[in-house]
This record gives sequence, structure tokens and C-alpha cells, in this order.
Amino acid sequence: MKNSLAVDIGGLWLQNPVMTASGTFGFGREFESLVDLNRLGAIVVKGLSRDPSPGNPPPRIIETDCGLLNAIGLENIGIDAFIEEKLPFLNQFSSAVIVNVYGKTPESYADVAARCENARGIDALEINISCPNVKSGGVSFGVDPEASAEVICAVREKTRKPLIVKLSPNVTDIVCIAEAVVAAGASAISLINTITGMAIDIHSRRPVLGNITGGLSGPAIKPIALRMVWQVAGVVNVPVIGIGGIATAGDALEFIIAGATAVQVGTANFTNPGVTMEIIDGIQSFLDQQGIGHVSELIGTLLGS
Repeated sequence: MKNSLAVDIGGLWLQNPVMTASGTFGFGREFESLVDLNRLGAIVVKGLSRDPSPGNPPPRIIETDCGLLNAIGLENIGIDAFIEEKLPFLNQFSSAVIVNVYGKTPESYADVAARCENARGIDALEINISCPNVKSGGVSFGVDPEASAEVICAVREKTRKPLIVKLSPNVTDIVCIAEAVVAAGASAISLINTITGMAIDIHSRRPVLGNITGGLSGPAIKPIALRMVWQVAGVVNVPVIGIGGIATAGDALEFIIAGATAVQVGTANFTNPGVTMEIIDGIQSFLDQQGIGHVSELIGTLLGS
């Protein structure tokens, strides 16, 4: 890929700004026959915890108008099994590997980070703070600046790798959360995670999802994500990664103009498995057509704001 697409995410150089979103691309092998894994900026793997987790009861996913509701519940094989069984496959490719991490206490987040620190081929960690804090009655870490910062401080003590903190949109003031995690040691910020929603079966009068509520993703949330990226990018001094409803190169370019250094593609992978390749090509074509030498020249160039 041309150098005109290379970007720096908190000290981690990516060959282009197009990443996969955690939970939508498995561990890479699932897309091996559909995508050139060497061309991605980064592969962000499915969220991992210290111990294996069975996730939520089914049904766990439903299509909605312009989006998807999921209540997978962060089912995963655990960090040790990932390092032993999945990471060697990913190490064959030139794309960066980013491990998405979640936990229920700051200590459990830190334990996963410690296990990743010396694992060959893990380039960065993405810390999912949209998780219930069991020490505070199940309230999400990501809705409270102090709790968010506590997690990042605990993780930062265990690793020198770049830390990307993934923010929840289910907050009153996302800027104060962003500022708190940057002060605690975040190298970059990714946003947004899914928006809490639900669906009801009118005949049974019961929730469609086994967990009652789930996370809404896809095109329906793009305007909200774009606004939050613009807000956060305007106040923090670290790179921002835009997520939410990105399905075309045009979508990705909107986020970049709003202030994102890179983007993650999630739900669109399900409807068009080759979408990431199209977005990479589309961004390069746009630069060529506009006579722009490097994608960084577009970052945060929104006019009239």
C-alpha cells in the first residue's frame, strides 16, 4: 500500500487507516478467503478477558432497520488460549494486531495486559471500558471518569504497548471521559462502542434478545458517532479512531475530516465481507482525485465548525 495512507496511532504505525472492529472479524482466519489480510491497517480481534466466558443466553443477535442489535455478552476463549491458538496465525501477516481487552475489575484488565506484554505479535491493546464494574454494582466503567481512569492506570502499569481506549456513547458527556483516560495514560481513543437498545416481539410480548437489551451498531448510529468523534478530536492530544456505521470510503472520509486519524469497520463486514478492501481503495482514489499527497492532510479539516 502506498505510503500516502500510513498513519501513526499512538506510536504504532499502520500502513493505512482502515482497521476492523472488535467482534465483527473474529480472529482474522474467518475472513482469510474473503479479504487480503496483509492489506489491512490493523486487525482488532474479538474481545478477550482473563478467563473464558460463555456470553449471554440466546437469542443474541437481531437485524434492525439500518443496523444490528447484538447481546453476545463478550463470549470468548480467554487470553491464554488466544495467545496459544490464534495469535500464531495472525503473526503470518503484515497487518498490525490489536487485542481488545475487557474485564470486571481494574485488576482483571491489568492481568490481561500483563499476559499480552511479552506475547510476540501483539502490537497494541484496545481497552473496552463499556463493561460492568462489579465493585460498583454493575455500573459500566465507561460512564464514570474516575472509574475509567482507574482501569487505564491499572493497565498502563502492566504494559508499554500503545493503549487505545474504546469509549461508550451511553454517557452524558463523552469529552470528560476522553480527557480522563488520556490523563491516565491512553495513547489513543476509539469511539464509539454500540448504543444500548432493544427489540420486542409483539405477538409474545417478550424481548427478542435473551439479554433483553443489546448494543445497536451499523448505519443507524453513524451520525451520533461522527458527532462524538468531532467533539473528542477537538479536545484531546492523542489520535482518535472513528467507529460507527462505516460502510463506504465516503463514510470513512467523513470521520477523518471530523478529526479521526483512522477508522474501524464493523457491522458492514457482515453484509459485505470485502468492504475493508473497497474502503482502502476508495480512500486512495479520493486522495488521487483531489490531488492530496497524504491522508493526514485531511484529518480534522472540517470547515465551518
